Amino acid sequence: MACENCTRLEKMLFQLIAPGDTLQTLQPVIASTGVPLTPEMAAILDRLAQPSQERIAMKAVKTKRKASSYAVKYGKAFKKVAKLHMKKNGGWKKNGFKNAQKAAHKLAKGMKK
Repeated sequence: MACENCTRLEKMLFQLIAPGDTLQTLQPVIASTGVPLTPEMAAILDRLAQPSQERIAMKAVKTKRKASSYAVKYGKAFKKVAKLHMKKNGGWKKNGFKNAQKAAHKLAKGMKK
């Protein structure tokens, strides 16, 4: 895995590693990105990219979950109600957020599709 001191491009290189890759197969890819191959990074890549390893170094991209219909209704209702529970300077009144949440839930409960 990439260390905390690695640059963004070096971190991207670690995501390119697939099972069966070796340092020799990765060198053209690394050279094309323009990142200098330091001895420390070469040692780490050589250790990670061994043909005998069966683990996958590429990370799965997480997709954003779909918001439920109630969450969408609640969001719209909260935006409508929030203005009533805020001060002129944009801060919340006393118990304003709590009251806005309660009112938004009540309003969202009665909203139609």
